[in-house]
Amino acid sequence: MIPKKNETLELEIIDLTHEGLGVAKLDRYPLFIENALPGEKVEALVMKVGKKYGFAKVLKWLEFSSDRNEAIQGELLRTGIADLGHLTYEKQLDFKRKQIQDLLKKNSHLTDIKVAEVIGMAEPVGYRNKAQIPVRRVNGQLETGFYRKHSHDLVPIEDFLIQDPVIDQIVIKCRDLFRKYGLNAYDETAKTGLIKNVIVRRGFYSHEVMVVIVTTKPKIFRIEQLIEELVVEFPKIKSVLQNIHPDNSNNILSDDFNLLFGQEYITDTLLGNQYYISAPSFYQINTEMAEVLYQEAFRLADLSKDDIVIDAYCGIGTIGLSIANQVQQVYGVESVGEAIEDAKINAKLNGIENVSYRVGRAEDIMPEWVSEGVKPSVIIVDPPRKGLAEGFIESACEVAPDKIVYISCNPATFTRDVARFAENGYQLQEVTPVDLFPQTHHVELVGLITRKK
Repeated sequence: MIPKKNETLELEIIDLTHEGLGVAKLDRYPLFIENALPGEKVEALVMKVGKKYGFAKVLKWLEFSSDRNEAIQGELLRTGIADLGHLTYEKQLDFKRKQIQDLLKKNSHLTDIKVAEVIGMAEPVGYRNKAQIPVRRVNGQLETGFYRKHSHDLVPIEDFLIQDPVIDQIVIKCRDLFRKYGLNAYDETAKTGLIKNVIVRRGFYSHEVMVVIVTTKPKIFRIEQLIEELVVEFPKIKSVLQNIHPDNSNNILSDDFNLLFGQEYITDTLLGNQYYISAPSFYQINTEMAEVLYQEAFRLADLSKDDIVIDAYCGIGTIGLSIANQVQQVYGVESVGEAIEDAKINAKLNGIENVSYRVGRAEDIMPEWVSEGVKPSVIIVDPPRKGLAEGFIESACEVAPDKIVYISCNPATFTRDVARFAENGYQLQEVTPVDLFPQTHHVELVGLITRKK
């Protein structure tokens, strides 16, 4: 039975989707409902109807789940900042583990794989070390906040819950200074205005701060006075940059940077090593849990002084540099040239010499290393959400390491890739999830893959 659009129904929530939407069924027809939890009964309005499923929104709760977190603010759910925040943290961890287990069970090769309990945070809030905040005009006033889901309508927000509280304070100060100096917020429709975004990074250990102001034009009225006021209130600001980005695109940053104050980078430490962090460079959002994730990866790798390790998708070198003192040699490869330059700087900064870096696709560079006599025993890979290219998997198996340690931010592509490795003589041994993104549906994990004897 397919419901009608704008129909009001009483529904019982029976499950959650992998994105945290409540699932109800009318006969066998599924309806997905935001901010609804299993065990709840709701009065819901049908918003959209398709042939196979539809969407509804809660008008009224008839029964609440005992697992509901009542403290969550509605705008954090509506914008997707904390789209799982209405679920208690203990149940969030159970939800994430179940997502991985369910995906593995869909593959006949992986039904017996043990998934460890999710390693969670003691304080699962205020963990993000970077914020990218849009600046828009709302009801005639410049505001900072975040977009409502599936729209570009800005919801003004001051407390983001999951961001470092100092970052929130700096964003609010920037907003107030933009207002004070009469700077215009960007209008996406009219393609007018100056200030598009404010980006703030803060070192977890160093507490050093970088602020990036994204503008449509080079000139910012009275920017010197604005920065002076900002730095007086927040003296740990070591870098203020302008990014000039006139295009109306989904990319937040262009390649056009202008240093306004201080230096072009901040520093922070990860597992004892110091890193330069520039505005465009990738650095794990949750420093505390990134250290836990990497330590779990190294535990699975069970490294020794004889090991030769390839650090694929190495970025600025954080993984390889963290293990360099435990192994014979680390070879890092990354397709982004600027990241490799950062990795070389970070190696020098920490006095690490048994590392070597190349720019390129890992599937192309690994065979070159082998032809030069390199015989890696371990490959550590940390790809983006889309997972590994088929060419990488073939190349990795031809290189024939004893172990592949796979760090993933997407269990669906991880499971797909593990099945491909199985076709090439490798098998998944175990999986440990680590909660890098509390209050959201995102799941991070690390798995050990070994060569079949």
